[in-house]
Amino acid sequence: MNGKNLRKFYIFSLTAIIIASSYPIYMGVRVVGEMLRNGAVFLEDYPKYVIPYTPIAIAVILGVLFMPVFHRMSEKLDFLCSAVFSTVIFFVAERLMETKILVLGTEAVVLESWQMSLCYVPPEAYQTRTWEAVDVLLGGYSPAFKLHFYLISVVLIVSLLNCFYGFAKMIRFEDYTKKKVLVIQTVASLAFLGMCIWACFTSFYRTGEITVSVISTVLMATFFALMGITMGVFVGSFTLGKNTGMSMLLPAATSILTTLAMYIGEMILLSGNLYRFGSGFFFDGIGGLILAPVDLLIILASGGITALICKVVNRY
Repeated sequence: MNGKNLRKFYIFSLTAIIIASSYPIYMGVRVVGEMLRNGAVFLEDYPKYVIPYTPIAIAVILGVLFMPVFHRMSEKLDFLCSAVFSTVIFFVAERLMETKILVLGTEAVVLESWQMSLCYVPPEAYQTRTWEAVDVLLGGYSPAFKLHFYLISVVLIVSLLNCFYGFAKMIRFEDYTKKKVLVIQTVASLAFLGMCIWACFTSFYRTGEITVSVISTVLMATFFALMGITMGVFVGSFTLGKNTGMSMLLPAATSILTTLAMYIGEMILLSGNLYRFGSGFFFDGIGGLILAPVDLLIILASGGITALICKVVNRY
């Protein structure tokens, strides 16, 4: 019966991820088609955020597709094998698309340069943004900006794969110990993915100014914290049932470090600056530190929420 249920889960999982990835895959096919026909993708025909979401979709689909292969290779290390394999696939596909695809506007630039500009403001606001302090011109590419770009991608890949492989093992071995934490991991991963997609099409309503609106503040703070929580719960799914230091403190520390890394990535992208959520002591950098009290609160909140989640799931 376990084998039958596992096959059903595998077919369902593969079907679900293919359906969910249909738009990113369509974007990739469309871009490649434009390149083959015209040698470049015209700006007006460029689908938003073909990177990193097409490479992410390809990586996750292949990770799920080869689930039976990795199961046979090693029951204990199947997820690790899949995570490494899918991460390599992502970086290969990402790099190929970044360097081989040209976007043709006023001039032709490689895709990674154009993509960087979209991290600042929504595509439609690119020409009208007013912030000059850390202005980024089309084509003014710096590879350092991709730190948080890649971090987000890896978090999505490993967290989503952990859900698929975790539930598969639960079905295979009829061990439901991790059911609660896997459900929470799934919810967190899907919520984070949803916020990533939301950010892609709106850049969370930033205008390019250093001080953002209230709605931008709430969404950005939630995004940063949720990213840390997603990675923290991911670690918590492997430390379930261990001592307090392992089961709570390690996931919380992971969450804090992940959120901090996201802030560092934003700092690099903005040439040593950060978006400000308001004015006054609570929102200004502390002394020579770029992080403001509100930023530290967000970072610590991600760790605190992660610790609370892990405490609850370890109790039952």
